[in-house]
Amino acid sequence: MEEVSSSKYSGNESKEEDEEAGEVWGWSWGAGTDGQLGTGFFQDEHLPQPLRFFPPLSIARIACGGAHSIALTGDGRVLSWGRSDHGQLGHGDHNNCGKPKLLKFFEGSKLKCVSAGWSHSAFVTDTGRLFTCGNGYFGQLGNGEIQSCNVPSEVTFFSSKDAEVEDIACGMRHTLALANGNRVYGFGSNRYGQVGNIAVGAQKSCKLPELTDGFENCKVQALFANGDHSAALTDNGQLYIWGRAFTGKVNYFHPRIVHSSSKFSQVALGWHHAVLLSDGEVYMMGNYRHVQHRGSTSANVVPDQSRPSLTTGANENPPLLSLQKVEVLKGVRVVQIASGAEHSALLTDKGSIMTWGWGEHGQLGLGDTCDQALPQTVNLEEASSLATVRLALYCGSGFTIVTR
Repeated sequence: MEEVSSSKYSGNESKEEDEEAGEVWGWSWGAGTDGQLGTGFFQDEHLPQPLRFFPPLSIARIACGGAHSIALTGDGRVLSWGRSDHGQLGHGDHNNCGKPKLLKFFEGSKLKCVSAGWSHSAFVTDTGRLFTCGNGYFGQLGNGEIQSCNVPSEVTFFSSKDAEVEDIACGMRHTLALANGNRVYGFGSNRYGQVGNIAVGAQKSCKLPELTDGFENCKVQALFANGDHSAALTDNGQLYIWGRAFTGKVNYFHPRIVHSSSKFSQVALGWHHAVLLSDGEVYMMGNYRHVQHRGSTSANVVPDQSRPSLTTGANENPPLLSLQKVEVLKGVRVVQIASGAEHSALLTDKGSIMTWGWGEHGQLGLGDTCDQALPQTVNLEEASSLATVRLALYCGSGFTIVTR
């Protein structure tokens, strides 16, 4: 792929120049010492900080990883910023970047999907070609190697099979890919079953994509990954999860359906918890370990009584994994959810943003570093006049980004 000059988006302009001439396209807060907030400063921020582009760009989607971020524009271009110790930004070097910088590698191509793991990244073109870069020590780049790469490299497994990749999700040390509607593949670390193939459960890692059984009779809408967890959402609202157990010691080496009368529309995975959205209501699995360890009380949640369980194999009997409704949000209609390592965020139909969980780096945006067991409203005054539909939120390991 040809390269293009990115002088307008070099990420080297001063913050003062941006503030004078650039249009606010979003806000960020939380851990920022590697530049992942995109503000131009390498420091944590406890309150929302405005983000500006000059010239302005339309952001369609953000992917947030361990300490780096990737933006997909409305016209299919990609920008990345933050930590690049393994080359996960894809710029051909290992230099951290404090502001969004155009990824020159994809000039001449249009992308439709991006994802960020702990220290690796994945990109899908509009023709279904998958590219990865960053840390490859566990095989999470899917190219058969166990080494890192600082520029995107195509995962030729899919093109060799004439399979078009439709969705991608990067976890801490593994990657999931969706092809042809119901074919889910996993590669990378499989220590906890997050690759999802029981046949390779004894393997600690997979360097090439492995087909995950269990989706032959359903249409997968989207894939999700974070930490050592994996999940898939079908077009009829059913949720499958696999990988490391949220609670207890039982890991799942192939997908298990979460039974509930609720139909889920969104899923957000953390390191030890999951947040689910169904008809405007928020449910949770697991817990926030940092909140518990630091003395906070658990959130006001109640068990979902509509068959809240995780189906297992006929000859297996691990503990049931229950869903819990976040009862404190009763009467609040939620339109979007997001999760970092140990914190979560939501957007209501009224345009309010709420956060809770681990707050050590200011990732809750409340002006301090306290943990919060209950959802708290973030003061985003500059966005109060914007239409709700124009806001979207995303969480990285210890930071949060909101776009308009």
